[in-house]
This record gives sequence, structure tokens and C-alpha cells, in this order.
Amino acid sequence: MPDRPSILEQEHEDFRAVARAFFDKEVAPHHAAWEEAGVVDREVWRKAGERGLLCFDVDEAYGGPGIKDFRYNMVLAEESARAGASGPGFAVHTDIIVPYISSLGTEEQKQRWLPGCVSGDLVTAIAMTEPGAGSDLQGIRTTAVDAGDHYVLNGSKTFISNGILSDLVVVVCRTNPDAGHQGISLLVVERGMEGFERGRNLAKMGLHAQDTAELSFTDVRVPKENLLGAEGSGFVSLMENLPQERISIGCIAVAAIEHVLDLCLAYAKEREAFGRPIGKFQHNRFVLAEMATEAHIARVFINDCVLRLNAGEVDTALASMAKWWTTELQKRVVDAGVQLHGGYGYMDEYPISKAYTDSRIQTIYGGTTEIQKEIIGRMLGL
Repeated sequence: MPDRPSILEQEHEDFRAVARAFFDKEVAPHHAAWEEAGVVDREVWRKAGERGLLCFDVDEAYGGPGIKDFRYNMVLAEESARAGASGPGFAVHTDIIVPYISSLGTEEQKQRWLPGCVSGDLVTAIAMTEPGAGSDLQGIRTTAVDAGDHYVLNGSKTFISNGILSDLVVVVCRTNPDAGHQGISLLVVERGMEGFERGRNLAKMGLHAQDTAELSFTDVRVPKENLLGAEGSGFVSLMENLPQERISIGCIAVAAIEHVLDLCLAYAKEREAFGRPIGKFQHNRFVLAEMATEAHIARVFINDCVLRLNAGEVDTALASMAKWWTTELQKRVVDAGVQLHGGYGYMDEYPISKAYTDSRIQTIYGGTTEIQKEIIGRMLGL
């Protein structure tokens, strides 16, 4: 089998060794307990911060390494997939939310929040989705009314990753109900603010160890100093940051595809039926040949996307292509993997079972497959 195409340098492989040791020691032994609890131990965030596994792109002035190279993020996704570590929401924090603070924050905000984000003392979440508004961000109803030196925030959010553990929540809200998308702003709500409450830690099909919560805001007084970016610029900021989020999800998908392929190859060589390994049957060989080919194509594609992201050349359409295609492929590959395992594929003691349930959300969050195709279609002038 050909080597997997790589865009990594020695420093990335050195980082991989650190990440792998961390997942093997600090995550894998505890993950089953976290799945039962529905949330990871808070201490694992601080340990990740100590190892330098969070917020690679945060400047040194704010406690980070200042490395703006998404290949490190990709390596972390690969090692997380290898360990089956779907609980710690590190990618949500590092790839998606903290970049809002880095790119939009004032000097005072960055000094106040970024060091804790790097160390793992501050866990972040972003609150976009509402009970009545998912993919349609312009349909959000959470409001923030200007009250002089603060806003009064009211509304509810759901499906919020890191929702239970989060200390900082970037809340997408309406500061002007009559201005359409130009009335949307981003407010940072901090743990302990009066009127900010967490609802249920939601029971899910997969990702059982990742806390996903309902959040409510009742007359929360949010200081003007917590406005992220200019008032009314929230929708544009979301559109500018979503491409990196979608490339991140694509990296997770490709890492999961490769992990599933490895699981299936090992199983096909050791599991016997009718007196020989099941990999010797032509149908199974063909299934694995297809998996290997598609994994290779996906790796080439996501490698190209990451290099383009590093160069500042990822446009909205390419990010949407990467997001929908890799996640739909992940869904198909893991389904074929369960079938290959037969009855054992349905047993939770086999990692392919967890890979199956964990994968299903991938085509939904970060913008559904249908939304991605709509974006691409519009970029094609249709």
C-alpha cells in the first residue's frame, strides 16, 4: 500500500510524538468514564495547555507559541482520531473559537482572555444555534439591547459544544432587530454572569464524552468591553471564520477515515470465516481497496486545503467542498467498516462501533451538507 501523502516536516512529527504520548497517558485511560459522565475531567484541559496542545496560533505576547501553521492542528486531529478521543473539545476551542478573539479582540480583551485559553484555564464555546434557528443564522432571535455601558442579553441557545465546561461563550445575538444581517453582533459572556444559565447536558447518539449543552440568557448585563469586533459586524465575522472551521472538520473527517481503514485492515487479516481470513474474500478485498483509494484521495484533498489555508488562499467555496465531501465520505467509509466487522461491528467494545456513532454528526454541524452545496452553487453563479 502506498505511503499516505504528507505535507509535514520533522517539527510536525516531533509534535505528533508529544500529542500521542498525551492522548495515550491523559485521555485514553479515562475516556470510557468520561463517556459515562457525559463530560471530560476539567483537568485534562489544563494538562493539554501544559503540553502546548492548545491555541498554536496565539501570539507569544499572550502566552501562545505564535505558530500560524494549520498542519499542527491537523496532526492533533489525527492523534485524537487514533486514540478515539472524541470527548475533549480541543478543536472547537483552538481551531474555531479562539481565532475570533485573536482576530477581532481589542488589546485589552486579548490580554484578559488569551493567556487562559492557551493554558487551558479558560474553555471557550460559541453559541450560534437556537431552538428555532440552525443553518439560517439570520433567523436568530437572541437579543442584546444597548443600555449605556452594557448590553442586556436575552435568549436561548442549543447544541453548544463545550457548553458545560465553557468559561467564555461567544454569543451570536441581535443588537439591531431591524438591520437584517447587519444587526448581528458577537458578545462574550463569562462564567458567573448573573442570568447566564446552563441547561441540560444533552444526551446524544455519539460524542458521549463531549459536553453539549443548552444555554439561556435572562437579562444578562454584558459590559460593552465584551463586544467582540464592531457592533453589527458579527455576521461578516462569522462568514470570514467559517472556512477555517470547515477545513478543521474536514481534517477530523480524513483522520477518522484513515483510522477506520486501519481498523478494518487489521480486522480483515485476523478474523477468519470458512477457514481463512475474511480479507481473502474478493468482495472484502474490493471494499478495502475502495476504502484505501478514497482515503488517499481525501488525504491529498485536505492536504491541499491546509496548505491553501496557511497561505490565506482558502475561499468559501473550497472550504464548503472540503467540508461536505470529506464528511459524507467518512459516513460511507465507517458504515462499510461496520458491515465488514459483521455482528462485532455493532458491539460497543469494538472501536468501529464508536467510530460509527461519533461520525454521524459530521455532515450536520458546521453547516449541513445541503448548506455547503448551496454555498458552492451560489459561488458558481447559479
